[in-house]
Amino acid sequence: MERTFVMLKPGVLQRRIAGEVLSRFERKGLKIIALKLLKMNKTLVETHYAEHKGKDFYEPLLEYTLSGPIIAMILEGMEAITVVRRLAGPTNLDEMAPGTIRGDFAARTRLNIIHASDSISSAEREINLFFKPEEIIEWEDGNQQWF
Repeated sequence: MERTFVMLKPGVLQRRIAGEVLSRFERKGLKIIALKLLKMNKTLVETHYAEHKGKDFYEPLLEYTLSGPIIAMILEGMEAITVVRRLAGPTNLDEMAPGTIRGDFAARTRLNIIHASDSISSAEREINLFFKPEEIIEWEDGNQQWF
């Protein structure tokens, strides 16, 4: 089993599509083991996106992420990082395929609605930024045989 971090950005709540996005992860067999709604502060956003500092989209990305609440979650499942990234789809508007979260819901590349960890090390770092160990709920999924 693998864990990954996912952030549904302000556009998800602003557009009232949180349930639709969450259901895609559940239907794929991923288990939600942590979930919370929060308004990020500037320090947390800057820390989270530190690798993009200096890029042309960095400041607009910070501004967008601070524009409203986000939903932070940890998903668990077989190859969860790869599965979630495939469900999310590419960030480039020209490459967003129908059937992916970005392809179905993104209106503009810089205002995409989802962040998903891209590696095990990123997932661990991001999970630790957003969640305390006691906020992660271990539970037995009785439906694992289906996934």
